[in-house]
Amino acid sequence: MAVEPTIYGASERAPRGDYARAGQVRPDYTCPQNYAAYTAQDHDTYRRLYERQAALIPGLACDEFIAALPALGAKERIPRFEDINARLYKATRWEIVAVPGLIPEVPFFTLLANRKFPVTDWLRTPEEFDYIVEPDVFHDLFGHVPLLFNPVYADHIQDYGRGALKAHRLGACEQLSRLYWYTIEFGLMRQTNGLRAGSGTHGNLRAYGAGILSSSGELQHAVRSEIPNRIALSPERTMRTRYKIDSYQQTYFVIDSFQQLFDLTAPDFTPLYERVKAQPELAADARLPEDVIVAV
Repeated sequence: MAVEPTIYGASERAPRGDYARAGQVRPDYTCPQNYAAYTAQDHDTYRRLYERQAALIPGLACDEFIAALPALGAKERIPRFEDINARLYKATRWEIVAVPGLIPEVPFFTLLANRKFPVTDWLRTPEEFDYIVEPDVFHDLFGHVPLLFNPVYADHIQDYGRGALKAHRLGACEQLSRLYWYTIEFGLMRQTNGLRAGSGTHGNLRAYGAGILSSSGELQHAVRSEIPNRIALSPERTMRTRYKIDSYQQTYFVIDSFQQLFDLTAPDFTPLYERVKAQPELAADARLPEDVIVAV
């Protein structure tokens, strides 16, 4: 049976990606990385994207990300997934698998629960250098994969996949997807190891979310701008909060460490889902009296 593309949110066009691909896309939506299809221009675009982001991350990305980035390997061209997997599996027993684009929730969660991270294998065009709506191979590789070399973070992603499969059965995917958005995609961290509070660029605030780390504009906005809310992470507060998909975030949730993130998301969320469903949703820029505001 042929797999079909998946649409998240409002869109006037179908998701990009060759989901037919001569029968190579498997029922779980994984496929071979079509490495021969990358052009010289693709490799050059990837190189320029990598160089730009790598130059920006000092003082803006968390120490764990900066330490892990070299493990990604090739930066002058799009890496081969099997080369990354040779290092990644040895480090944390994770591997990356190619997918043609956005995939449905259950296959996505199932892959995460089995320590397989889906990576879109196509790359944006040069005209989309500064902004792209959908995740591409650069976003997935540069933004997500380096932290999979961190054992605590890697275990958290697997637990998220397992928890998301349960949330799907309970009809709570929307609540858990907000937690994913505000942590794995757009999370911030108060970095204290080896740093003096108040030193450097905006003290010790650093990015760990892939959507921030792979975007030159969002990276600077999230850490440096005075505009957005920055609130200490509470799973319940986060699950109530809507988010933007076509602009910089208006609120960021902040953790102190990956161990704290792991511990906060370890309890059974079943009663939490029921509480969240009984409460009103919050706007993306909402600020509540009980919020713990993190100073910039």
